[in-house]
Amino acid sequence: MAVALTMTTAAMAQTPPVNDNNTPLHLMKPAYKLGYGIPKTEDVKQVMDRVLRYIGGETPAVLIDKRTGQEVAVPKSSGKAATWTANEHMQLKQGGFRLTSYEWGVTYSAVLAAYEATGDEAYRDYVSKRHQLLAGIFPAFKKLHEQGKSFDGNIRRVVAPHALDDAGAVCCSMIKAMLMERGKRKEARGERPDQQDNSLTSHLLPLTSNYADYIMNKEYRLSDGTFARLRPQKNTVWLDDMFMGIPTVAYMGRLTGDAKYYDEAARQVLQFARRMWVPEKKLFRHGWVESMEPHMAFHWGRANGWAILTMCEVLDVLPADHPKHGEILKLLQQHAEGLAALQHHDGYWHQLLDRNDTFLEASATAIYAYCLAHAVNKGWISAKAFGPVALMAWHAVAASVNDRGQVENVCVGTGMGFDASFYAYRPVHVMAAHGYGPVIWAGAEIINLLRRQHPKLNDSAVQFYDNEVPTDKPIFNYDGSIRF
Repeated sequence: MAVALTMTTAAMAQTPPVNDNNTPLHLMKPAYKLGYGIPKTEDVKQVMDRVLRYIGGETPAVLIDKRTGQEVAVPKSSGKAATWTANEHMQLKQGGFRLTSYEWGVTYSAVLAAYEATGDEAYRDYVSKRHQLLAGIFPAFKKLHEQGKSFDGNIRRVVAPHALDDAGAVCCSMIKAMLMERGKRKEARGERPDQQDNSLTSHLLPLTSNYADYIMNKEYRLSDGTFARLRPQKNTVWLDDMFMGIPTVAYMGRLTGDAKYYDEAARQVLQFARRMWVPEKKLFRHGWVESMEPHMAFHWGRANGWAILTMCEVLDVLPADHPKHGEILKLLQQHAEGLAALQHHDGYWHQLLDRNDTFLEASATAIYAYCLAHAVNKGWISAKAFGPVALMAWHAVAASVNDRGQVENVCVGTGMGFDASFYAYRPVHVMAAHGYGPVIWAGAEIINLLRRQHPKLNDSAVQFYDNEVPTDKPIFNYDGSIRF
C-alpha cells in the first residue's frame, strides 16, 4: 500500500497544473445549463415525435354517444350530411385537450408545418383525421343548432362561434390544409400553384366559410373596425386577437384571390400596432383600453408571441407589392430586435419580457424560436444576427419537453391585468394546451433552418455564414473562403 501511494504521489508531482501555457483554456467546454451549439436534425425531430405521440393519445378523433360511451360513425364529407343526423346526446370524446380550441388550431398549423419539413405522414394524418371529424359533423350539428337544440360546447363553438378564439386559429389551419392539397394537385398536373382551382377539399370548405363569416362580419369591433372585446373593460383591444383573427383573413386572400382580404389583414395589423406598439422598447403591450389614460404597458411574453407570429403569417401570403407590406415587414424586424435583446442566457424569455424577476416561460420561447427561424429562412431578418438566438431558444424548448412528450414551464390561459403581480404569479402546468403547437412549429422551422442556413461553431460560438464552411477546426478566419 505504501509503495502504491508513493507512485501515485510521484505521478501527480510530474503532471503540471493546468495553466495558460499548456492548455487552450478558451476551448474548455462551458457548463451550459440547457445545452448550446448546433443541434442535429434527427434530435430535433425526436423531440417533435415525442410531443406528437403524446398529443395523439390525448386528443381522440372520435364522436361518441355520451349516454353509452359508444363511438358514432361520422361521414367524411359534407356530401353525405343529408343521410346523417346528429342529436344532442352526441359529443366529442374527451381527452386531455380540446379539438376545437384556438390552442389546437395552433397545433394543427404546427403539425402541418412539421409534415412539410419532415415528410413524415404521421403529422399529416394527425391533422387530417381531426379536420375530417370537425368538418364531417358540422352540417348536421348546424341544423341542430338552427332548431334551437343545445349540445356539446366543444361542438357548439364550431357551429356558432362566439369569439375569435372559437374561429380563427382552427379556420386558418384548414385553409392551409386546402392550400397544401391544391399545391400538390397542381404540381401533379404541371400547373402553376397560383392558378384557379375548383377541386378544393369539399368537406373543409363549408366549415371554413362559416368560421371566416364570423371573423369578417360578426366579431365585435371598435369604431374604426379594429377587432375588440367587451372584457375586462368596454372596448378593450387584446394583443392575442391579432393572431386569433388576422391570419385567417390574410389566408382567405390566398385561398380566394380576393384582394379585400389582404387589405383587411394589413389594416388590422397596423391598427393594432398603432395602439399596442411601444417603440422605445420595441415590444407590444398586452392590452389597450379605449377609456384608459395613460395606456399601461405590460409586455406579456406569449401575447408578444402571438403578435410576431401574426406578422409572419401575414407576410407569408401578403403580396410583396401590397402597399402595406413594407410597413409590416419593418415592424416585424423591429420586434425581432426588441425580443432578441431580452433573451435569457439559458435561451428562454421571461413571463413579462422586460422583468427578469418573472419566471422563464416555454410557450413564448417556442413561438419566438419559430418566428425568428422562419424570418431568417424567409430573408426578412439577418441570419448572422438572429440565427444564434433561434438556436439558443430551441435548446430551451427541447429542455421543456419531458420524456412523456409533455411540455413543461407553460403559463396557463391568461386574461388581462394591469399590474405586474397578475402576470408574475400565473400558474404553469403541463396540461396548458398553449405549449404543444408552438413546440412542434419551432422544431419544424429549426429543421428548415439547419437545412437552409450555414451555422458553424467558431471559437466555441454559434455563427451563421453565407455559405457552407468546409472545416471542423475549432477556430478559423472567414472572408468568403477559409483562412487559417
